[in-house]
This record gives sequence, C-alpha cells and structure tokens, in this order.
Amino acid sequence: MAEDFAKAVEDGLHLAKRVYLGKDRAAMEAPKPPPPPVQALSDWYLPSAPMVYAVISDPRMVDNPDMPSYQPHVYGRCDPPALIPLQMNGIDLEVDCYGDTAFVQVSGQWRVHCVMGSRSCDCRIAFPMGNQGSILGVEVDLPGKSYSTELIGVEESKVVEKSARPQDGGFLVPHIFTLTIPQVDGGTNIGIKLRWSQKLLYNEGEFSLTVPFSFPEYVTPAVKKISKKEKIELNVNSGIAAGILCKATSHPLKETKRQAEKFSFLYEAEVLTWSNTDFSFSYSVSSSSIFGGVLLQSPPSYDRDQRDMFCVYLLPGSQKSRKVFKKEVVFVVDISDSMQGKPLETTKAAISSALSKLGSEDSFNIIAFGGETFLFSTAMELASEEAIERATTWLSAKSTMGGGTNMSAPLEKASEMLSNTIGSVPMIFLITDGAVEDERNICDQMKKRLANEGSLSPRIHTFGIGSFCNHYFLRMLAMIGRGDFGAAHDLGLIEVQMQKLFSKALSTVLADITVDAFNDNELIEVYSSCIPDLSFESPLTICGRYQGSFPDILKANGILGDMSNYVMDLKVVRTKDIPLDRVLARQQIDLLTAQAWFSENKQLEQKVARVSIETCNISEYTRMVLLEKNKPDKANESSGAQKAKKGDPGVPKRVLLPSLSVGFGDLIATAENIRPGAVEQKLPSAAEAFVKATSDCCGRMCQHCCCMCCIQCCSKMNDQCAILLTQIFTALAIIGCLECCTLCCCGQNGQ
Repeated sequence: MAEDFAKAVEDGLHLAKRVYLGKDRAAMEAPKPPPPPVQALSDWYLPSAPMVYAVISDPRMVDNPDMPSYQPHVYGRCDPPALIPLQMNGIDLEVDCYGDTAFVQVSGQWRVHCVMGSRSCDCRIAFPMGNQGSILGVEVDLPGKSYSTELIGVEESKVVEKSARPQDGGFLVPHIFTLTIPQVDGGTNIGIKLRWSQKLLYNEGEFSLTVPFSFPEYVTPAVKKISKKEKIELNVNSGIAAGILCKATSHPLKETKRQAEKFSFLYEAEVLTWSNTDFSFSYSVSSSSIFGGVLLQSPPSYDRDQRDMFCVYLLPGSQKSRKVFKKEVVFVVDISDSMQGKPLETTKAAISSALSKLGSEDSFNIIAFGGETFLFSTAMELASEEAIERATTWLSAKSTMGGGTNMSAPLEKASEMLSNTIGSVPMIFLITDGAVEDERNICDQMKKRLANEGSLSPRIHTFGIGSFCNHYFLRMLAMIGRGDFGAAHDLGLIEVQMQKLFSKALSTVLADITVDAFNDNELIEVYSSCIPDLSFESPLTICGRYQGSFPDILKANGILGDMSNYVMDLKVVRTKDIPLDRVLARQQIDLLTAQAWFSENKQLEQKVARVSIETCNISEYTRMVLLEKNKPDKANESSGAQKAKKGDPGVPKRVLLPSLSVGFGDLIATAENIRPGAVEQKLPSAAEAFVKATSDCCGRMCQHCCCMCCIQCCSKMNDQCAILLTQIFTALAIIGCLECCTLCCCGQNGQ
C-alpha cells in the first residue's frame, strides 16, 4: 500500500503542473527524488509531516479555482486516482509531555488550490506519528459541515448502516494514519486538528522527543502575500521532584514558564517556507542513582471506575558504572517457511549483534524451531569469541523449513537449560511471526514452571513480526516471565526494533522488584501482577487503582547486579496537573487486553472497551467511526425554519472505518506459511479487466447479452478507446443499414 500511495503522490505532483499559479509556478514542481540507494521512492513520497491530498480521478477538474486557465482537453481517468498535495496556509503544534508520554496536537489550514471551483473531490489526510504513536482523534472543519472521529463498542458498530472503503481510513504503514473526507469543493479552506500520543525515548538519564514536522517545499502557497504563521508550544511536566535541565531543541523556542518539575516553551513566527526539520527536544533528570516516586490522582467525572489511580515510576539514573547482571541467554527463533527472506535474515543479524555485546562471563544458546527443534549446543556456552563465531556460522547456515510451528517444545527446552541458574539473570528471547493453537496452554505451563523457580526465574522476552502472530499472547507470555514485549509490523523495522528489545533486556540494573504495599492487598489492583526488571535503557512504570487510603511512603525492593539487596523509599505525591487516566491509558489497555484474551473474561473486555472510549485510544473491542455533521444555517436557525427539516444538523451521520487494531493472530495464515507483509491482491487495471471479461464471458455471449464484468470494464475504459469503439460500431451500423437498403431497393426493381 505504501508503494501505491507514493506512486499516486508522484502522479499527482506531475498532474499539478496543469495548475496555473502565476509567476510562482515553480512552487509545485515535482521534487527530484534522490538516487535509489539513498532513499526508496516510497519513502521519498510518504508524508514526513501532517499532509492533505486532493484525490483526483478525473484530470479535467485540475485547475486553479482563483485564476482559471485554458486547459487542453485531457482524455481518460486516473486509475488509481492521483494524489495532489494541498498547499498549507498555517500550522500550530502543541506538545504536552508527562513523564515518558507526549500528547501531540497539530492544527492546520489547507486549501483545495488545484480543483476548479465548480468541481469537488475527496481529500485524504495523512500524518505520521512518532515513537510508539497511537491515534487519538481527527477533527475537520469545512464551510458547511464538520467531521470528527469517535470510538464505539463492537456491538454498537454492527448497527452502523454505512461502512467506509479500505482506502478511506486506516494505517498506510504502522506509523502513518490516513482518513478520507468526501467531496470537498475546489477552492475550499479546510481546518484540521490531529491528535495522537507517543513515547519519549530514554537514554542515560535523558528524555528525548521527536515529532514529525518536516514539510516538503510544494505545500508552501505560491502566492507570497499570504500570511504563513508557524507556531510550536511545548509543555513538560515530568512529575519528578528533582530538577530537570533542558539539553537541546531543533527550533528556536523561548522559555515562558519554569518550576521545579515543569516548564513551558513557545515559538511563533511568520515564515517564508514551512519547517523542513522534525521538531525535537531533550531534557535530562539530575540524578546519578536509581530513584522514583508515586503519583496519586482522583478519577475524572466521566470515569465509571471511581477508584483512585496510582502510578509508581522508577528511573535507573545516569550512572552506568554500576555493575550489570551476569546473564544466561537462550534465543528461541522461528524458522518456519513464513520467515523466509528478510524476516529471517534481519533476525539473524540482530541476534549476531546481541551476541557480540555479551560479556566473557555470560553464557548463551540458540534454539531454532519450526515443525522440529534444532539446538546450537546441547548445553549453555560461554560467550567467548570462538563460541560466538561458531554460533553465528551455525545460525547463518540455518534456512527456513516446511511443516508446522511447534512453539511449546523449544520453550520447554530453553526453560530446562536455565533451570539451575545461580548468580545470574536467565533470559529467553522468543522470536516468531506466527500464531499457534495451544497459546493459552503455553502460558499456563510457563506460569506454573516459573512459579516453582523462585528468585531470579527465567525472564521471557518476546518479539512478534508482522500481523499474523498473536501479539497479545506474546505480551501475556512476557508479563508472566517478567520480561518485555516488542514488535515490528513493518519488515523494514525488524532489526531496529529487535535490537532495542535486546539492548533493553541485556542492560538490567534492578531485578526481582517488589513493592511492599502490593503484597496481598485486596484494595489495590495492579494491572500487571508480575513487575518487570528495571533497565538502563528505559524507565519502569507500574500503574493501577485502589480504594480507601494509600500509604504515605512505599518501599521498593530489588536485587542489584552484584546480587545485593536494594531498598528504596518512594515518596507519594497527589497530583492534579498530570492527567493520569490519559497517560496510563495505552499501557492499561494493552495489559488488560492480554489478560482478557488469556482468561477469556467478558468483563475485562468490557472494561477495556470503556477505557478505550473514555480516553480515545483504539483497542480490540472498539471501532472508529467518522461523524459527519451539517452546520446549521444561521438565517434559518434564527427564524426556526431549520427545526422542521428532516436532515437535523444535530444528528450526525456515522461511517464505520476499517478496523485499526492488530487482532489476535491468524492461525490459517500461519498454517499456510504466508509471509509477513503479504498484501491483499491489487484490483485489476482496465486492460486486465477487459481481458478477464472477454475470456470469462465471450464463450457465454450467446446465452448472455451483457455481464457485470463487461459493464465494469466499460466504466473504466479510456475515453479515446470509447470514442474509437463508438465510431467502429457506428460505421458497422451504417454499413448494415446500407446493406438493408440495397436489398430492399433491389427487391423492388425486380418486381
């Protein structure tokens, strides 16, 4: 889909040359893409900032609505439609950061500058989101109506009368969301507000944020007299009592407010061209050792769960001289046929990189599985240069194999190898692209086994590739094993995301974490009963709800890399400035969805749906709809005539968008070894449709005068072809008439 979208944008930029823009015509010239080795065509034309495109099926409508020009007649249609980037008249970026979560809102104004004033076209919104971005909503304002997105329950979605086409909404790639607004008149100004959340990156005591904000030159209005205002507002509330220090920023921000744990910045200017750099910002937390705290907050009025919320956060600090744990690592790798090609090759590269980072005291092993199980070694190997070289060679020689996917046997074998670990952290990395039937049984078995292991039981880290594996099974397995879950829906991100998971897990600084107040306290609900380890690469957040009073100070306990005990006091603070319900929503939905899948609990599913709707975060148990609402006519509204009309502007029309969730895996695709990234079959072109129609239908032409495929072919036929066929049929008809007249005339003369 990304390649098709990029090709449509390229076609649209060439088509936009028809638009007369006066002396500034060069503003819409198509950019010259870099050489293929530097950047692929699909990446070059995909949006790097919020964009709006005119969907052009009929090229005859392309013209300047303000200065109509003579346009020579254009034959044919654009199939698939071309996408012309609309010019942008203003852009505001507002970012609110709370802890490791950022809420982003982009408000912009675009104009349909490339379509005649008498014609209309669909407009497609496309915008990329930053690290682990999650769409929260879209609002569109037009002169006569408005559009907005909303989440509804799955059962309620079944009664929505109209459903959108797949191309009308959804994820183009995992981090780019698109939405189509139907039939916007040429020359219309469109106001759009986009909202999403994303995660801040953390490294050595420093938080960093990057928001896609790089606009191409061709969205700058050609008319220089138009005011172009660019505004960026940044608000940071770390929730940490310790001092914070601003480190770097991509745009010239001016500080407007500062307190101990929060500050605000503002940038506003008239510009000649829009920002061509992503907005980035970083700040450091002034602490060299492990520290943390607890935030409490009362629920908002709309929340049905009126229990108070709590959030425990732990940060590793910036001191990397602290001893890390000795590790025993087993990589469990899926090598079924569906992993053939890029998935397996990038997995091999990521594992080889992880092996090179192990210390000489660490040990490892590799288990490859499909229908059968293959071991690199019958016992754990010390991570010497010679052993790592042998393992890399063994792994490189492994190719995919047919048959089924047996996941239970290699996990059991890995657990047995790590059962007698002393003085180190045992870790299992499970990497797969498929789903299996006994997933709940696997979770049960591992839960029972790990419960008997005691302190420092094997950590299970899981990684899912593509959309056919059950991401919630992998997340649940990681929860049971006190590990982390990672995923790559895009094949191009497999190695990067996998290395992030490996790096985070292999830099554990505090293990076996417990919080005294959570032990056997029925009034406190923790969303994850097994607390994962704290890593140098990421802060740790534990969230939940409670009833009654909460202790003034909590004690967190854990084990350090030198196997000594570590106790830390966590100060409890009640906050009003941080919307904990929104900050914790994504984590809460993911954890509870995994538990709902595992337990098949309908009440948990309903709880997830409720949180999803209240916080505007998509989930497996909700669907997104597009609401279309007509604006009341002020003249009729004042006279009361509007009330009698059937089309009441207060009752919005609802269109059900395609599902945005990842689902619970695909057993059929796994059994058939369908590779990750496999796309749906493309619609046939007009020529292909014609060939198919003639091959399927001409043999039955005597029985059927017409057929649907022929009609579809004729509807997509090029205008020149249609004219030629019309002329041929007309000539044949005239010849037939002349032949008939000849026979008639000859017959009369003969009498």
